[in-house]
Amino acid sequence: MTIEDLPFTLRSLRQAYAQGTRPTDVVKEAFRRLDAVADPGIFIHDAREKALAATRALGEPDGRPLWGVPFAVKDNIDVADMPTTVACPDFAYGAEADAFVVTKLRQAGAICLGKTNLDQFATGLVGVRTPYPVPRNALDTAIVPGGSSSGSALAVAHGFAAFALGTDTAGSGRVPAALNGIVGLKPTLGALSAAGMVPACRTLDTISIFAMTVADAWEVFETAAGYDPADAYSRKLPKPRLASLPPALRIGIPHAATLQTFGDAAQTDHFRVTLDRLRATGATIVEMDFEPFYAVARMLYEGAWVAERVAAVGPRLTEAPETLHQTTRAILEAGLKLTAVDTFKGIYRLKELSRVCEESLASVEALCVPTVPTVVTMADIAADPIGPNARLGTYTNFVNLLDMCGIAVPTGARADGWPGSVTFLAATGRDGLCAALGASVEAGRLGATDWPRPPAPLFIADPGPDEIALAVCGAHMSGLPLNGELTGCGARFLRASQTAPIYGLHALAGGPPFRPGLVRRSVGGDAIELEVWALPKERFGEFIAGVPAPLCIGTVALRDGTLVKGFLCESQGLSGGTDITGFGGWRAYLDHVSQSVEAEAVARVV
Repeated sequence: MTIEDLPFTLRSLRQAYAQGTRPTDVVKEAFRRLDAVADPGIFIHDAREKALAATRALGEPDGRPLWGVPFAVKDNIDVADMPTTVACPDFAYGAEADAFVVTKLRQAGAICLGKTNLDQFATGLVGVRTPYPVPRNALDTAIVPGGSSSGSALAVAHGFAAFALGTDTAGSGRVPAALNGIVGLKPTLGALSAAGMVPACRTLDTISIFAMTVADAWEVFETAAGYDPADAYSRKLPKPRLASLPPALRIGIPHAATLQTFGDAAQTDHFRVTLDRLRATGATIVEMDFEPFYAVARMLYEGAWVAERVAAVGPRLTEAPETLHQTTRAILEAGLKLTAVDTFKGIYRLKELSRVCEESLASVEALCVPTVPTVVTMADIAADPIGPNARLGTYTNFVNLLDMCGIAVPTGARADGWPGSVTFLAATGRDGLCAALGASVEAGRLGATDWPRPPAPLFIADPGPDEIALAVCGAHMSGLPLNGELTGCGARFLRASQTAPIYGLHALAGGPPFRPGLVRRSVGGDAIELEVWALPKERFGEFIAGVPAPLCIGTVALRDGTLVKGFLCESQGLSGGTDITGFGGWRAYLDHVSQSVEAEAVARVV
């Protein structure tokens, strides 16, 4: 394979380096591709000389995870010795140091190609609110490139950056991904340090990651994540790890009355096709009323958070308004009319709506939504600079206000040829679940390239050093009523398994709710189905504190010979219960009970 044909994915780059390709040649090829695209709107600052110098300083391959990997940075994130403009030339300053995340990526061996274009002050989802040349969509120049992280998405979609940093307050890390056929990972707030990033709404901002595949985006996220004591909004979170998909997963979607696609039948149809693919993985699709989520979304640009954007821009809005893009200025000026009283009213209203949304989310493990409700064309935004932009935020604006994580993934072309994309959303810290869901449905071209899509990653089914493997055989299994106690403690699914054939399973007396009890037998045992989850060690005590007698945590032998901690039952707790070992597991027993109840109901009717 020649350097001109080399896919800039992490796997392909590593293979090329192992075969003798040099980082200098990769960076030269990156800029050859940029020049061939001939879009002056992608980069604000082209740093090819600095990038080539950085490759020469790399030396020989040394095992660093991103050694020689080219990446781009949105121009509201500092890179040392490069200007930061936030697409406002009058604001520009020379960055003296790298942003925290950029430092981590460079320490991992990545090479920065330069700073990319954006909607000014990261205010917009269309990618055209810039005083610099407007970048062109990588797939179809008739549609907007998406924003605000337009340049970063295009650098990946065209294949000259293996990944790129964006930011995401209202969807800026997801919308451009959707419109250019790539992945946009928006992590849990505080997982990536915001130090060295010019804020849009500091309480809601996060750096985001663009890549061709879920696997690449996730690996960059793992590398960049970490607590930063210098960032007041950084959070001490468990190390991010991918999760395998559990056998029983409930995924919420907007019900028919609240699915908003603004008359775009192709979008509706494509979303339904993706849902069919999810069902094929064993997921249960749960239709939900999305109006509370939309109400939260409206608050971002119709309430107090517009004032927070004014705070980010500073006195420029009143002292030098001519330095701002006219649409940016028009949006921000509304924030000047808001008072402190309005702010507190907004906080109260958000808390009320959050409670309603939390109740809906309690019944599912994740949400699946179209990343954008419809496609917006350049003609649309020329005719109305604000309305179409607002529509693009339908499924993105509420996410950070509700402290959720998410990932936008390409799902192949729609029937009309325009790009399809869905976003998976989940509660704080469940980034790994979102990524696993994304990997299960990602499809189609890799951006604007003709590179073959690599196979989905194999997930590691072992606990990390800061986790404990825990076997569950009853209501804590996926899709059952107490599973939320596990996931609420940050647990991730590892694998479905069976015990060694030395156990008995009993339906304990009492209930509802009914509970199973697993006991080890010297004779007459069998293999019992269970699930193994990885639970953070720091949350283990919290979890087992809620385990009621006669249940306890002990050591369970699995069929493959391994030993893990798991639920067991004290022998005296079996009194009055029913031996259900013959069913082979709790799910099979519940199915039997359900069928018996249904049969009795039918018999009564007859």
